[in-house]
Amino acid sequence: MQQLTRIVKMEFKPEHISTFKNNFKEVKAQIRAVDGCEFLELYQDQNKQHIFFTYSKWQSDAHLQQYRKSELFGRVWKATKVLFNNAPEAWSVDTLHTLV
Repeated sequence: MQQLTRIVKMEFKPEHISTFKNNFKEVKAQIRAVDGCEFLELYQDQNKQHIFFTYSKWQSDAHLQQYRKSELFGRVWKATKVLFNNAPEAWSVDTLHTLV
C-alpha cells in the first residue's frame, strides 16, 4: 500500500483564529495517535493570517476514512466548521518523489 498525504486548506473568520489554534492544540496529539496517522502538521499562511493548512500522512486511504468516521473526527469537525469564513478545500495526494 502506498502512503497517502492529505492537505486541507481552511479559511477562518479573523475573530475565530485564536479559538481554532487553541482547539487544534488540544486535539493534535489525539489525531496524531489515530491508527494509521504517521505525520501531522498545521501551517498558517504568512500573508493571510486567516488561512491555515493541515498536512497529514496516512498509511492508506482506508486509515484516513476510518478516522473520518470516528467520534474524534466528529467532535473536531463540529467545533471547527462553525469557525470557517469559506468552505474548506481538501486534497488526497500520492508522493511521487521525496528529496531530503
